[in-house]
Amino acid sequence: MKIVLLGGPGAGKGTQAAKLKNHFGIPHVSTGEILREARSSGTELGKKAAEYMDAGKLLPDEIILGIVDERLGMPDMSKGFLFDGFPRTIPQAEGLDKLLHDRDSSLDAVVSIDVPDEMVVDRLLKRAEIEGRADDNRETIKERLRVYYAQTEPLKSYYTGHGILKSIHGVGAVDEIFERIITVLR
Repeated sequence: MKIVLLGGPGAGKGTQAAKLKNHFGIPHVSTGEILREARSSGTELGKKAAEYMDAGKLLPDEIILGIVDERLGMPDMSKGFLFDGFPRTIPQAEGLDKLLHDRDSSLDAVVSIDVPDEMVVDRLLKRAEIEGRADDNRETIKERLRVYYAQTEPLKSYYTGHGILKSIHGVGAVDEIFERIITVLR
């Protein structure tokens, strides 16, 4: 199963990704994780990524897609995968489509976990309190939501056009949400 998880900040993507990884026996690949792996591996792309990361700059799509391409070539990806946090933009989605097409493959589904903004703010403020995360304050949360709606939300239309978007209601108990996801993936 080749899946992409979409959803705004605080939608529960990480929580559900862990459950889906175990359910399907596929790797959960987060953009941050593969960037850190590329950096520590010392590959040419990893070195380029490190330059941007060390300067606090966003990585160009060509570097992100190159690193994703390297990850797609690893043996554990042959049975499927779950991307969380990638793609974030339409150009990245188009790049992923090309990478998969070049491997005679394609995504099986894109699952959008939809949660009302008020609940996202509440969830992230609670997480900040529990984990002591100063970066999750009301202002930064609203900015993260703004960026999500500007850059990532358009992916829902993109994947609807490809006939693979599955939207689920992301409010409820973790196991209830997981069951909704499994149901749309059947």
